[in-house]
Amino acid sequence: MLNPDLPNIDNDLFDVPDLARLLPTARASHPPRILLLYGSARERSYSQLLTEEAARLLSKMGAEPKIFDPRGLPLPDDAPESHPKVQELRQLAQWAEGMVWTSPERHGAMTSILKAQIDWIPLSVGAVRPTQGKTLAVMQVCGGSQSFNAVNQMRVLGRWMRMLTIPNQSSVAKAFMEFDEAGRMKPSSYYERVVDVMEELVKFTLLTRDCADYLVNRYSERRESAEQLSKRVNSSLKTERTAHKVEGEADSGCWRAPTPVPGLHKTPGGLLRCSCEAAGPRSFPTSGLGGIATCE
Repeated sequence: MLNPDLPNIDNDLFDVPDLARLLPTARASHPPRILLLYGSARERSYSQLLTEEAARLLSKMGAEPKIFDPRGLPLPDDAPESHPKVQELRQLAQWAEGMVWTSPERHGAMTSILKAQIDWIPLSVGAVRPTQGKTLAVMQVCGGSQSFNAVNQMRVLGRWMRMLTIPNQSSVAKAFMEFDEAGRMKPSSYYERVVDVMEELVKFTLLTRDCADYLVNRYSERRESAEQLSKRVNSSLKTERTAHKVEGEADSGCWRAPTPVPGLHKTPGGLLRCSCEAAGPRSFPTSGLGGIATCE
């Protein structure tokens, strides 16, 4: 019989997975928003042609696809974040609920053109992680026989970006033989696999987009966030802490947020989130909810 005691657990932040939060009654009704990236700047780019074919399929399946053109995007760290192409890419990453990454295989790897796009997407912007909990499909085109080096690399990157990479994938061998003069993909088993991948992506996006925040709500990060936010809030909001300290208690470093807090509301994932623009990026530890409140 296992000892049920868990002395290392912070019970205020421990959460028993709740099926109701995974199946919210309020669901988004807009078409799934899918961003497509490809890894070549050639005039006749087979990764671009495959991406365009995927976008047509996504539209047919009821999604809203947008393709980012990598031409003109500077190398990472070689231009300021205010560069127009960087801002365009980041805004699209924020907008998207899912992504498709398509790369040629060059020297046994994905291309630097696709990697540069991913490198320009930050892991976090303030309290927001642009890619966390979003779905991802990966595809590659090959100049010769079928290979999976690029899609395998992209899967690693997808995990690093905290995305939900779908099981299916596409690798098109001898891509120069799979597209006609007009740039349309010819009928083949490769084409049917692309249909399968896009269908699976839309299904996973519909399934997870309304509970994405809850899916990636982690105990370790709740603990870390609570500790970090407590330090930050205590150093920047000493006045509020003093004004709202419980009368008769010793100063333990705890405080109460002013009530009411403008823009504060509860999210489906059980967090308190503040949309108060004037406050800027700030977070409030909460009592009794085992979560945090963040301004965004």
